Amino acid sequence: MNQIVFSLRPGAVLLAAALLPGSAAAAPEAGVLARPALKAERLHSRSFLALTSAGKRIVAVGERGLIALSDDGGASWRQASTPVSTTLTSVSFVDARLGWTAGHAGTILHSADGGATWTLQTEGRAVARQVQASAANEAAAAGMASVAAQLVADGPDKPFLDIQFSDARKGVAVGAYGLAVRTRDGGRSWTSFMHQVPNPKGLHLYAVRLVGDTVWLAGEQGYFARSANGQDFTRIETPYRGSYFAMAASGSGVVIAGLKGNAFQVSPDGASFTRIEGAPPVSFSGVAALGDGRFAFTNQAGQVLLAPRAGAPLAMLSAGPRAPVSAVTESADGRLVLAGAAGLETLGQGAAKKGGQP
Repeated sequence: MNQIVFSLRPGAVLLAAALLPGSAAAAPEAGVLARPALKAERLHSRSFLALTSAGKRIVAVGERGLIALSDDGGASWRQASTPVSTTLTSVSFVDARLGWTAGHAGTILHSADGGATWTLQTEGRAVARQVQASAANEAAAAGMASVAAQLVADGPDKPFLDIQFSDARKGVAVGAYGLAVRTRDGGRSWTSFMHQVPNPKGLHLYAVRLVGDTVWLAGEQGYFARSANGQDFTRIETPYRGSYFAMAASGSGVVIAGLKGNAFQVSPDGASFTRIEGAPPVSFSGVAALGDGRFAFTNQAGQVLLAPRAGAPLAMLSAGPRAPVSAVTESADGRLVLAGAAGLETLGQGAAKKGGQP
């Protein structure tokens, strides 16, 4: 269950070595949970995996616990104070103050000051105990006992790969081997809902989105599931059986994007899929809804592509070449801010509006 020798997300090797059962692999993970992130030179050029807006501020998270903040649309960055040095893979803010980030070792951090400082809310050992408690207490958790026992035995070596909050209280985090936890109190407590998700193979869950009361999950080998109430999940067959790495809300539905340039607009009920044309056969790594109704996509070739509306064909905004780009967001003044293996980059406002080369 815990042997990983491949990248769990495009452009980022999240787990670099095989972790053998019974090994001491959990010890290094426990160490990074207790060690604050070091001060980084040339912060903007370090590897970052995700970013988002917190009011007018941009917050980026990445390797070794690094969190970078920009209050000028990505022109300059400063480092936030972080209590861990584990790699962070995802970030979500509900307003200018309240945010959460998640990553390796089952880490979830919380900020109440716009990302300037962070506190540890939970980590892999506590998550494993929650999975075990759910398996023991829920009738629907048949078959989860052995999974939970393995998680406890492995220690904090499983990463979260995405996190999203819909408001100051309700949030969801998902990750490797089907990890899935939720909170209804702003992260003061987290509970497992793995037993409610039809995922018997323990496929990796790469993306989660909360759209109203509906929860959408996307992941490995074409995995896609939906719950209209956050409790009862139904797996949905998609037109493509390869992995989906990125997802964005689109009205009451979602846009999903994955391997080899495959992307789809999904209807609110999950019953219909519209293929998004125009992408090269390169794996997508990120997608974001922009303020004017457009969608921005990034891929492993470092390209940025724009759709004028949900489901519309894509046009190349930036063809590269550059290192793989993991995520994109929009600054307060309408520029696109990118995070990736080569660091943080901003595309000019005029180029983004015109859809041409920066």
